[in-house]
Parts: sequence; C-alpha cells; structure tokens
Amino acid sequence: MPMHAPKQQQGHAFEQQARAYLEAKGLSYLAHNWQQAGVGEIDLIMLERGTAWDIVVFIEVRQRRVSHFGDAIESVTRKKQQNIVKTAKHFLQQHPQYADCECRFDVLGYSGTDAQGAASAPTWIQGAFMAQAW
Repeated sequence: MPMHAPKQQQGHAFEQQARAYLEAKGLSYLAHNWQQAGVGEIDLIMLERGTAWDIVVFIEVRQRRVSHFGDAIESVTRKKQQNIVKTAKHFLQQHPQYADCECRFDVLGYSGTDAQGAASAPTWIQGAFMAQAW
C-alpha cells in the first residue's frame, strides 16, 4: 500500500532508520507496522539473541521536536503503551515459535536535528514500559 501523506512518508523513513540502527546493535528484524485490527500497531518487532534465551522486542518509534509538550520519548502515552501490549499479545498468539522468548517493550525516539538538519542520533530506551498482568 503506497504512502501518500507526508507524515506517513516521514514516519516510514524514521522507522527505516530505526531498523538500521537496531540491526547495527545486533537485533534481527522480524516485522514492521504489524497490526491487529481494532487493537493497534507496532512499529518494529525485532529479536535479540541471547546466550541463554532470546528476547522479542516490540519497539515504538517516535519523532518529535522538543517542545514544551516534551520530547519524542515522552510522547508515548499510557494508552499507547496499553495498545502496544495488547497488540504484542496478538502477535505472540499468531507466532507461537516465539512463545518461549522473553518480551521487552522499547521506545526509540528522534527528538532533534544536527547542524545539517538531519535527524540526530536516536535515544533508545530499553524496557521503556512493562506489560501489566502479562
């Protein structure tokens, strides 16, 4: 499905940057923009391989200029977190091969630009929030 709106194109570009950044940190790509109708969407789903066990990482990617409303990380509301958790449960139900993996919810935020106007390095908050009554 083509993205026509500038905001959609911008969001896709930041998600691609986030994916490259996380892959450079050793995570493996599983999915992007994974949706569960009527529940929500997860920007990126990655796998972090561990020596003892693997971790499925559900990642919210945010871009926002710093303002009096806060930065990109602060823009992930409690409601958004709840929707991500619900959507993650559906992902795991539909992908039982990850049933034995631990799960983590991260936020990767782009809040500024460098001197050339390009996005600054992201802020990566691992374990940014927890699932209640998982």
